[in-house]
Amino acid sequence: MEIKKTAFAGSWYPDNARECKEQIEQFLTEKDGPSEGRFAGGIVPHAGWFFSGSIACRVIASIARSLSSVSALKPSRKIDVVFVFGMHMHPGSMPCVMVNGAWQTPFGNLYVHERLAVEFAANSELAANSKVYIKKETPDSFPEENTIELQLPFVKYFFPEAAIVPVGVPPCDVAGKMGIAAVESAKKLGLDIVVLGSTDMTHYGSNYGFAPAGSGRKALDWVKSENDPKAVSAMCSLNSSDIIFQGLKNKNLCCAGAVAAAASAAKKMGAVRGVELDYATSYDKSPGASFVGYSGILFSY
Repeated sequence: MEIKKTAFAGSWYPDNARECKEQIEQFLTEKDGPSEGRFAGGIVPHAGWFFSGSIACRVIASIARSLSSVSALKPSRKIDVVFVFGMHMHPGSMPCVMVNGAWQTPFGNLYVHERLAVEFAANSELAANSKVYIKKETPDSFPEENTIELQLPFVKYFFPEAAIVPVGVPPCDVAGKMGIAAVESAKKLGLDIVVLGSTDMTHYGSNYGFAPAGSGRKALDWVKSENDPKAVSAMCSLNSSDIIFQGLKNKNLCCAGAVAAAASAAKKMGAVRGVELDYATSYDKSPGASFVGYSGILFSY
């Protein structure tokens, strides 16, 4: 079996199970910990764990808790597959899905649900309505992507029995349709899923070539109080078109396609709104003229 090796372990997050577990346990004590509710999925940031791991961890832990009949953090309801939508793409990029093999994590390998991945890639309604071709990738050909890999230790920890389907989604109108196709494909195979969309928010400053509000404190305030809240509002309304618009127009979602796919999938699964679990910026941990926003969203029934 082909196994995709980790590319960011040991730098963006720990490369061994003991340190990952210790870090996860620490994350769970931060802020108010995991949220209570019933959730179909969520949006997670993908910077190094030092910057945004706490938010991503608590989003995924909240989803797992919501599937449990008690307050434990491991789901009692069996989840077969976690769809992880991600990748930095342009509107004209070709969507892709890893259709076989496994992805290495410090907690052990996460196996791709091959039947579902292939069914999703060949979804007849998606192809007919959107004339889109989803490229089928192997572990060797699937891109090295922090947007997806940074979530996988959390997925393995909180959903130890689940398989995954890693998907790259471009920021265009096909994104929402891909989310719906994911749900339809899982339903056809009788599989229970949750969905994750991976994105960071505004990348501000000279490091990113984006500084419409000048510099200093006013720039940070503009990102936190004006630009990123526009994207949060779009995510919480499950509005895939507005999500794409925000990412392309206001540059406040670096992976708007992944977010739109996850939101549309959650809506198809019955979610009615998004709830913001937490928000932070890299400035909070490392003040500087260039910084990035991070938000964690839960799609609530």
